[in-house]
Amino acid sequence: MTRTGFSMRYLVRDRMLAFHEEAWIETEHRERLYKVNRKLLRLRTTFDLVDTQGDQVASIVKKAFTFHHTLLIKQGGEVVGRISKRRFTLFGDRFKVSLQDGRRLRVAGNLWDREFDIQHEGTTLAHISRRWFSIRDAYAVDVMGRQDDTLLVILAVCVDHILEDSREDG
Repeated sequence: MTRTGFSMRYLVRDRMLAFHEEAWIETEHRERLYKVNRKLLRLRTTFDLVDTQGDQVASIVKKAFTFHHTLLIKQGGEVVGRISKRRFTLFGDRFKVSLQDGRRLRVAGNLWDREFDIQHEGTTLAHISRRWFSIRDAYAVDVMGRQDDTLLVILAVCVDHILEDSREDG
């Protein structure tokens, strides 16, 4: 596993996708960057990320009627990523992440305790950790490079949402 020299830390609220209240994604200095809005649309659940000016940055759309729990990430009306959790897996990755540019990412680590990495071809793009926080409802997303930082934070939020759904279903 290799890492690049640059790192930016974002803070994410652990149970934010339960949406009993407004949720924010912040920098490590508590500067608000994105607000997460939840919309229930018939058979789908949509989460919109909006910046502090109220402009939509991305949408996370839960696909209905799929065997695997699948979320689509949309920016500018286009699907830029897809993340699915396999229900049963003996070997291989539990999450399947494919991006619009053709890259396939790997989610590896201790998912239940929110200690995992998002990797591409052996390089860690982001490290997600709850370890550094005394408050239980927060975890950090350390993005290792300048490219795709918003998308990597969104992917961390997607993994969190899928895991919370799985816990509630189980």
